[in-house]
Amino acid sequence: MTAQPLKGTTVVVLGGTAGIGLATARAARAAGADVVLTGRDPGRLRAAADELAPLATAAFDATDPVLLEAFFRDLPGPVDHVLVTGGGPYYAPLAEFDFDQGQRDVDAHLWLPMRVARAAVGTVRPGGTLLFVGGTGGRRRGVGLSLIGALTAAMPALVANLALEVAPVRVNLIAAGFVDTPLSARLLGDGLEARRAELRATLPVRRVVQPEDVAALALHVMTNDALTGATFDVDGGQQLV
Repeated sequence: MTAQPLKGTTVVVLGGTAGIGLATARAARAAGADVVLTGRDPGRLRAAADELAPLATAAFDATDPVLLEAFFRDLPGPVDHVLVTGGGPYYAPLAEFDFDQGQRDVDAHLWLPMRVARAAVGTVRPGGTLLFVGGTGGRRRGVGLSLIGALTAAMPALVANLALEVAPVRVNLIAAGFVDTPLSARLLGDGLEARRAELRATLPVRRVVQPEDVAALALHVMTNDALTGATFDVDGGQQLV
C-alpha cells in the first residue's frame, strides 16, 4: 500500500465532527484524500473544519430526507467514498419505551442507509464505497434490547442487499463494540472509568477500542476493492467474553 492510498480521492463523512467520524476524516486526510464533512452541530463542524481544511462542509440532520437529498445533489463533483456514522442506540424496557424516540432510531439505522444508497447512484464513482457504522451490542438478549437487537440483526442483511442494488459501488458495514468516544462518555457518565477498567481486564486485546481503531478499518475497506456486502466487527474480542 502506498504512503497515501487515498490520494486524489474524495471522502464524504456524514457525522464527521466527533468520535469515529472525526477520526476517520483525520485518517482520510493523512492518506491523501479530500474530505467533505457534515454534522448537526455548526460549532463542532467549524472546529473540525478548522483542523482538517475540508473541501466542503454542511450542517444538517442526515435523517431528514429532503436535506439529505439536497446535500448529495449539491456535492462539488463525484466522490469516491461515503462514511455514515450515527448517534447512540436507544435502549429502553418495553414498559418505558418511547415510540417516537424508537422511530428516530429506525430512521437512523434503516431508512438513512437506504436513502444514502439511492442518492449515491450517479454520485459515488464505480468501485467506490458506502460504509455504514453500526454496533454489536444488540446481538445479546436482554430487557431493553428489543429494538436495537432487531436493528443490529437487520443492518447486515440490508447492507448485503444494497451491495447488489447499487453495484459497482461497494457497500459495507462496520459493527463496532464499545468505542471510547465522546458519545460513550455521555451515555455512561460517572460509570465511564469503571467500564474502561472492566474492558481492559476482560477483553482479549487488554485495552479499550479507540476511534482510531475503527478509522483504520474504515480506510482498509475503502482501499480494498474486493470487499462488498460484508460486515466487519471491531470490538477487541468483546463478543468472545
